[in-house]
Amino acid sequence: MTNLDITSGSRFGMESTPSSILMRFGKRELFICRDFYKRLYRSNPILECNAGIQAGHLEILLFRKWLVVMSKAH
Repeated sequence: MTNLDITSGSRFGMESTPSSILMRFGKRELFICRDFYKRLYRSNPILECNAGIQAGHLEILLFRKWLVVMSKAH
C-alpha cells in the first residue's frame, strides 16, 4: 500500500521548497523535490547519485533539477 503526502515542510531539511512529494512504500520512503542547493562541483547532467545526509539515505539528482531521496521510514 502506498501513502502519498504533499508537504511543504519535511524532516529532510527542504522546508524552503514550495511543494514536495513524500511517498511511503511499506518500510521505505521516497521524497521528491526541486533541488535548490548550489553545488560547488560539476555534476553529471543526467543522473548523480551519492550518500545522503543521514545514515541509510540515498540521494539521486535527476537532470540537475530534481532531488530524489530514498530512505527507511521512521
